Amino acid sequence: MEPEAKILVVDDDAVARDLLVEALHKEGYGVEAVAGGAEAIERGRTTRFDLVLTDMRMGAVDGLAVLQAFRQFSPDTCTVLLTAFGSMEGAIEAIKQGAYDYLAKPFKKEEIKLVVRRGLEHSRLVRENAQFREKLRERTEPSQLIGSSPSMLEVYKLVARVAEGRSTVLLEGENGTGKELVARAIHMQSPRRDRPFVPVNCAAIPETLIESELLGHERGAFTGATAQKRGKFEQADGGTLFLDEIGDMSLHTQAKVLRVLQKQQFTRVAGSKLVNVDVRIIAATNRDLTVLVKEGRFREDLFYRLNVVRILLPPLRERREDIPMLAHHFLRKCSGGGKLIQGFVPDTMTLLQRYHWPGNVRELENVIERAVSLSHGPLVLPDDLPEAVRTAGAAESEASRETAQGRSQLPTLEEMEKQYLMRVLREVGGNKVKAARILGIDRRTLYRMAERFGVLLGEEGPESP
Repeated sequence: MEPEAKILVVDDDAVARDLLVEALHKEGYGVEAVAGGAEAIERGRTTRFDLVLTDMRMGAVDGLAVLQAFRQFSPDTCTVLLTAFGSMEGAIEAIKQGAYDYLAKPFKKEEIKLVVRRGLEHSRLVRENAQFREKLRERTEPSQLIGSSPSMLEVYKLVARVAEGRSTVLLEGENGTGKELVARAIHMQSPRRDRPFVPVNCAAIPETLIESELLGHERGAFTGATAQKRGKFEQADGGTLFLDEIGDMSLHTQAKVLRVLQKQQFTRVAGSKLVNVDVRIIAATNRDLTVLVKEGRFREDLFYRLNVVRILLPPLRERREDIPMLAHHFLRKCSGGGKLIQGFVPDTMTLLQRYHWPGNVRELENVIERAVSLSHGPLVLPDDLPEAVRTAGAAESEASRETAQGRSQLPTLEEMEKQYLMRVLREVGGNKVKAARILGIDRRTLYRMAERFGVLLGEEGPESP
């Protein structure tokens, strides 16, 4: 079994060096020791260390030089400085240079162990966040769709299947679920990608203007129409027209849109000349169009024209496993202006995953943007989140406890998930690949589930509950 972490001890005092090596070996770490700064830098260029514990004052190449060198060629390595000449100025300078911590000699073994544990955890978080950012770069260059949950994978499959054709697509989902992003992804993967993508928010245009907005108008069509105007259908010719919130469109305008869909031609407002277009329609709504049809508020013939391919976008509360990837994506997007935030502490991510997100992905982006503005350190803390997000987890846990007390001894959903995970792992003899396949998740999500439930993923399977 490999050591859980690799540590480099740097000290020209042999007694102090041996004391540190002995104490850290007993904690199960892999420890190497060198007697000077130059040797430490040379060793660091060929071997990766999780943490460097270095004396401050050591001849020509001191601890600050070691710190600066590791910051250049191994930025995720955590560095702790030690000195027998402790001072406030020295501590401030060390922290400013990027040291994780600064301790004065003589030190206590328990103090060293605690700082090393915390430093290694910090190093692990920095590496994990760097890995997240790299994965996001790989995933998000073609489009901004983020997520690897089963429900999002179904969305990706449908996008891939419909992109090459010209069929009308109907996107359904709550506000903030990313309907326009999906529409753009379909357009960008289609043969029309080099032609215009024209979005129209049907709910934001007054009824008196929407026909002119969609079809265009001739000069003098109404007061203020001083010149001919091309409508959205013409602007999207050869490309894709995205009609967002189409459920808010009036019956009169629905009739106009239906005729364009049927014939791919129309006349501008106050015009007589037929205009021919080649436009693919992608429509979106956060309302149930079948209900609107029954109520007589949406044309049935238009509904069937739009509902050729239907894609349902899941709300964020139904794909919580995607929240870490989304959160890191928005963190990268919002960080800037000299303020580099590297990631989230575990408690922050737990709160993000517990919250119910009524505003979906759009609300999550706003919360991350706020957290970046408020954060004072390299990692987002729970206090950087809005009160509603911070308190939702506690309220949810309290509600679960009250429900459990009032309903005999029925297990909670979390307990059922844990029991099912344990059962699957037992059935496959601890084979993590098979377990992830049966659960419909990837191995990374399996490890996160196991960690959340306190289940050990050993070589031969989990420990008995």
